[in-house]
Amino acid sequence: MPQPVQEPSTSRDFVKQSSLYQEFLAEREEILKHKWIESERLGYDIGFERALLDWIRKHRESWRAARRHHHPGPTPNSATPFPTHRAEKSAG
Repeated sequence: MPQPVQEPSTSRDFVKQSSLYQEFLAEREEILKHKWIESERLGYDIGFERALLDWIRKHRESWRAARRHHHPGPTPNSATPFPTHRAEKSAG
């Protein structure tokens, strides 16, 4: 059985440091938070796909706008915290 081909560590490091990958990770974290909150509210696990679609429909646009507002320039190694979609709702 052939062994899986390993990417060079420099390629993996480049991807992990890219702003696109950082944006993906931040969005995924928000979707997982939404999944947990909605699952708790409904009393059962709604699953990732349902949480994803619901979050996109209800929160993605405002979440992205808040990220652009708080951090307009692309910096791939930024650790600046951004408000979650729940915090935005309670603030307004």
